[in-house]
Amino acid sequence: MANESRPCPCDIGDRFDYGGRGQEVQVEHIKAYVCKPSASTDKAVIVIHDIFGWQLPNTRYIADMLTTNGYIAICPDFFVGQEAWKPSNDWGSFNDWLKTRNAGKIDKEVDAVLKYLRDQCGAKKIGVIGFCWGGAAVQHLMLKNPHLKTGVSLYGVIRHFDDKSNLLHPTFFIFGEKDDIIPLEQVTLLEQKLKQNCKVDYEVKIYPGQTHGFVHRKREDINPQDKPYIEEGRKDMINWLNKYL
Repeated sequence: MANESRPCPCDIGDRFDYGGRGQEVQVEHIKAYVCKPSASTDKAVIVIHDIFGWQLPNTRYIADMLTTNGYIAICPDFFVGQEAWKPSNDWGSFNDWLKTRNAGKIDKEVDAVLKYLRDQCGAKKIGVIGFCWGGAAVQHLMLKNPHLKTGVSLYGVIRHFDDKSNLLHPTFFIFGEKDDIIPLEQVTLLEQKLKQNCKVDYEVKIYPGQTHGFVHRKREDINPQDKPYIEEGRKDMINWLNKYL
């Protein structure tokens, strides 16, 4: 079945022409893309990719943007060599594909990356951001990993962890108002549960008119009315990291 009737929302405006300014390294059993600022720093951010995997130019562009803001940025292959989703794949097979890529089962990889950042990069304050599948992974890590300082979940798929809201660390949730993947009712319910159970700082922000994937879209393809919100989302993400790292 062709996908023309259901174009993938993460796929809009991919920076296929973007090469990246970092390098690929081996971190124990996984590969990772790493970018370091020119000045030394003890602050690092783990970037968790969406369903299109660690090599997606969009995601590497965001990692590089973090580096220009003074952070060591690392985007590991959290699919551990398994194939990333392709826009040409049949959506009918998506749920089966997803079963072998659980956003709540990345702890072994995160531990390896944390060790690498501490031992090889001198990082002491480490945060995490993630997009879509990776946004759900951020929520998972904010619920359980004591070694991370803060997280930003960008349009993280709420249904993966919608019953858990007692966060350990300050967490910023970014959502688009017109996201077909994450209905606003789910966002409202998340806010209610956070209000009831969360004892650390958090923020849930909905960006008007925005669809899934809006923060890591190709800049040249931005609609004029979307551009301010895309820039605002990126700035909010950086400001949150700056506040807690």
